[in-house]
Amino acid sequence: MSRFEHLDKLLARFVDSGTGPAGCACLVAQHGKILYEGYHGYANLEARTLITPDTVYRLYSMTKVIICTAALMLYERGHFLLHDPLHAYIPEFKDALVYRQTPEGEYYVDRANKPILIKDAFTMSVGYPLPFWRDTPTARELAKLMDPTQSTGDNADLSSLIKAVAKVPMEFDPGEHWMYGLGHDLVAALIEAISGKTVGEFLKDEIFEPLGMNDTGYRYRGNIAERMATVYEFGEDGSRKATIPTFDILHRPDAKFEGGGFGLYSTASDYLKFAQMLANGGEYAGQKLIGRKTIDLMRTNYLDEAKLKQYRSSPYHAGYGYGLGVRTLMDKATAGSNSSIGEFGWSGMAGTWTSIDPSEGLSIVYMHQTFPHMEEYYHLRVRAAVYGSL
Repeated sequence: MSRFEHLDKLLARFVDSGTGPAGCACLVAQHGKILYEGYHGYANLEARTLITPDTVYRLYSMTKVIICTAALMLYERGHFLLHDPLHAYIPEFKDALVYRQTPEGEYYVDRANKPILIKDAFTMSVGYPLPFWRDTPTARELAKLMDPTQSTGDNADLSSLIKAVAKVPMEFDPGEHWMYGLGHDLVAALIEAISGKTVGEFLKDEIFEPLGMNDTGYRYRGNIAERMATVYEFGEDGSRKATIPTFDILHRPDAKFEGGGFGLYSTASDYLKFAQMLANGGEYAGQKLIGRKTIDLMRTNYLDEAKLKQYRSSPYHAGYGYGLGVRTLMDKATAGSNSSIGEFGWSGMAGTWTSIDPSEGLSIVYMHQTFPHMEEYYHLRVRAAVYGSL
């Protein structure tokens, strides 16, 4: 029996069930060698287009791992420290504001009691939520700024948007809570402020070209649009239909926004190059991008007990802490995971996922495209099957 036969059969069941993704891809590498490469099902059911090594996927939040790695490359070059105030690099955050409530529940605006630190942005501890998931004064103001259908408007580029965000009062004082939000878009704006390049240019020069990630980026080019996997949306009755995600507009050649929290596309094999680099101490194919000790810093848990409770409100995060833009395994028993302490990575809104384990030199990339992502079912089973094959 092949070492990865169980994994291959698992992926086939995902697709053949008819209740899961139309297609999926999974790659596993260890110490720079690909151990498993599997492609199952369809990139487009209606056209009977198969999932292949050339299929391109929307990364959504898996963009975050790349962004935070890029910023940490600047950190270890001495351009900033994690405890520096963000306003030292983006002056618009100098007088940050926050919403507070009276005992009667009325909102009012006050000066934040401390500055936003760069580490707050990395660790999702700033009070700027994803505006489409919450109904608060902050979220409502952010939603007006972040209309994805206005891809060429006043706030269409990252720098302009973040300067506008700085005028919005936060939900809480910096560092007070863990909340999924715009922290990594602030990190991307920091990259632009320090490097003098757009974040897309910086990623291309410093990560994508050195690693040979030729099918990764923000904008459609060549035949990328035709190679994108279709996103299938599941209804409450289990029905499955093709959908065009709203944020696809940001891939158009005329769009300007390059996000830190989402926005990149990639193939499974491209992303594996990046994941292998992190698993192998910052080096891949003779290219040294980042130091192994900086990777250790990245995968260190930064949350205290109160914030861990907020972070672990989803069973998907059980046993994990949160580092500089990544989940990191702290407790194998609580997670129910056969992976290693310090295994880290992240996932994306349409079902993409990566796991990176420096102690084993191991990296895993799994891709599918569905709304909802159904990550608790699919990703954790892939994790169990891969580690069971070592």
